[in-house]
Amino acid sequence: MSTIEKTFSDGEVIIKEGDEGKTFFQLLEGKAKVYKDYEEDNQVEIATLEQGQYFGEMAVIEEDAPRSSTIVAEGDVKVLEIPAADLNDYISQNPDKIIDIMKLLGTRIKTMDDAYAEAKKVRDELRKAQSDSRYDGFWARQQRLSIWMTPKNARLEEPSAEALRAAAATVKAEKTETYNYGTIIFKQGEIGKCMYIVHEGNVGVYSNYGEKDELKLTSVDPVACFGEMGMLSDEPRVATAVADCSGTQVEIIYADDLANIFKTQPEKIDMILKTLSYRLRKITYEYFKACQEITEKEKERDSRRR
Repeated sequence: MSTIEKTFSDGEVIIKEGDEGKTFFQLLEGKAKVYKDYEEDNQVEIATLEQGQYFGEMAVIEEDAPRSSTIVAEGDVKVLEIPAADLNDYISQNPDKIIDIMKLLGTRIKTMDDAYAEAKKVRDELRKAQSDSRYDGFWARQQRLSIWMTPKNARLEEPSAEALRAAAATVKAEKTETYNYGTIIFKQGEIGKCMYIVHEGNVGVYSNYGEKDELKLTSVDPVACFGEMGMLSDEPRVATAVADCSGTQVEIIYADDLANIFKTQPEKIDMILKTLSYRLRKITYEYFKACQEITEKEKERDSRRR
């Protein structure tokens, strides 16, 4: 396995937004900053990476997708660079890293889910009250998220599921359950110990299911996964999952199953990682669309004030 340790000095660019990604990294020593539109007039600092964290993984999981941000060393930094071709070898030698990478993607998805829920609420209320000025501070609270309104991001497209379905063509289900329409698979607020893969039917994931402010966060089709954060942490479920059609069949996976699954069906782990990466891109896309509409409505409101 050809992993390489590299060092960077303060201010050096480790990866650059827009470049083709053929490797991903683990931060071994030091800290790094994450930027959108680095060194441009509208540069935005998104986050700080700490020792032990991974970055650049989406470009590898999605097979040479462009880098979505620029990573810059803060002080002296040491990283482990892992080529895409060696991802399976790396996981074979470090099976616990499956959970680390899944946690990383899952945390980013939750952040974007929360951001989308807020943006959708703002958008819907602005639709009802074009003159409402309560949301003037909305953008200030969004600047540290992983998407921003720039010409580059305006070209963001909804991801295709074709590659995901191809990756799942050989995946076999083991522990499965079948649900009728309307069956609640898990509830918001419950402690979860497993994740699921949809093999037949469809699952809706809702915030505040059954309440006045119910919001459908996403729809999970075959062969995508859901509920992974409940498996990876002891925190309560942040949403409710419901079978959206009769005959919905799901596979149940526990954290202890992952290492054995990788040994017997590595393509299933590839599929899970692709699902999470695609879901992050999809919720980012939905967030972008909501923000785009908010921007247009704010421009209309400002023009009426003049």
